[in-house]
Amino acid sequence: MKELQLKYGCNPNQKPSRIFMDEGELPIEVLNGRPGYINFLDALNAWQLVKELKEATGLPAAASFKHVSPAGAAVGLPLSDTLRKIYFVDDLLPASDEPSLAAAYARARGADRMSSYGDFVALSDTCDALTARLIKREVSDGVIAPGFTPEALDILKDKRKGTYNIICIDSGYRPAPIEHKQVFGITFEQGRNEIRLDDPALFENIPTHNKTFTPEARRDLVIALIILKYTQSNSVCYVKDGQAIGIGAGQQSRIHCTRLAGQKADIWWLRQHPKVMGLPFVDGIRRADRDNTIDLYISEDEHDDVLAEGQWQQFFQQRPEVLTKEEKQEWIARNTGVCLGSDAFFPFGDNVERAHRSGVQFIAQAGGSVRDDHVIMTADKYDIAMTFTGVRLFHH
Repeated sequence: MKELQLKYGCNPNQKPSRIFMDEGELPIEVLNGRPGYINFLDALNAWQLVKELKEATGLPAAASFKHVSPAGAAVGLPLSDTLRKIYFVDDLLPASDEPSLAAAYARARGADRMSSYGDFVALSDTCDALTARLIKREVSDGVIAPGFTPEALDILKDKRKGTYNIICIDSGYRPAPIEHKQVFGITFEQGRNEIRLDDPALFENIPTHNKTFTPEARRDLVIALIILKYTQSNSVCYVKDGQAIGIGAGQQSRIHCTRLAGQKADIWWLRQHPKVMGLPFVDGIRRADRDNTIDLYISEDEHDDVLAEGQWQQFFQQRPEVLTKEEKQEWIARNTGVCLGSDAFFPFGDNVERAHRSGVQFIAQAGGSVRDDHVIMTADKYDIAMTFTGVRLFHH
C-alpha cells in the first residue's frame, strides 16, 4: 500500500487528506479503526521516541502523545507499590522485580494523567494482553506498536465500541536520510536528526565542581534527551527513575518551559503525599473525574472547587483536610535525584534556580550561552552536576 486516504487533515475543513510514500510502500498497517491526520503525526513521532529509548536502554518503552509532543514517556522499570497506587494500576499490574512493557505504559500514562487524556500510545515491543488491558480502560485515541498478540488485539478491538485505532508498524523500516515538509507551498529539506543520544561523549564536558553522575542519572539524562528530540521546542524535561515526570513543550521562553515542567514534576510528587493517596473518593467515581479532582485538590487557588460545602460531597465520602502550602513545600523538598534535560542552552541561571526547587541534582544541556558562567555558578551553588552536551535538539 503506497497511500492511505484520510477523512480530513488537522481540521475538518482541510480536505483532501492522505498519507503516502513517493517510493516503496507504507511501513504501517491499520489493524482497526480509522486513524486521522493528527493521529498519524502523534503515532509516527511517538514510535520514533520509544524505538530510540529501547535501543538506548535495552528496556521496553512507551510514550503517551498529545498534539505532536509527549505527555509522558518511560522505560519499563518495575513500579513501587506507591507508583502502582498513584497510577491506579495496582488492581491489574502485580508487584514485580522484572522490567515489562506494561510497567513502561503505566509510567508513561500515569506521570501526567491530565495531559495524557485522549492520547495516542506508542509501544516499543509487541503489545501483550496485560498492557492491552491497561490501555483499554483509559481514554485514548489509539496505539502503535510493532506487533500485537492475538489476545491483546482482541482486547483492544473491543475498545471504543470497536473503533479504537490500532496501527502495526514495521520495526525494520528506515526512512530516507533526507526529509521534507511544506509550509505555504514552499518545500523545506533537511537531513534527518540521526544523532545518537546514548553517546558517552555527551558527558565529557562537565564544567561544574560536581562531576559525578551516577549510572541511574546518566540513564535518566539520556532518556530526557531522547524525549526532547521528539518534543516541540522550546522544551525541557524532568526525569526520575526511568520516566518523564514533567515536560514543558512549545514555549517561546526557556524559563517558562522550566517552570511548566517543574510544576508538573511537583504535581507528580505531591500525588504521592499521604493526604492525596488517602483521599476518600466516593464509590464509582470515573477515572477522569478522580484525576481532575486530585489536580484541583493539590492546586494553590482552586482546592475549594472540590472542598467547599456542597462540592466535596460529589467526590468524597467525607471532606478531606486541606493540603496546606507549608505541607506542600515540605513534601516537595523531599524530592531528590531528579534529572533535567534541555533541548538547547540555558540563557540564564534562573532555569537552574527553578530546577533546584523541584529536586534536580543532574542537568544535561547544550551549553554555549554568553552567560554560561552564571549558569555554572548557579549549579555550583546547589552542588548540581551539569554536562554541556554541545547538542541542540530543536524539533518543529
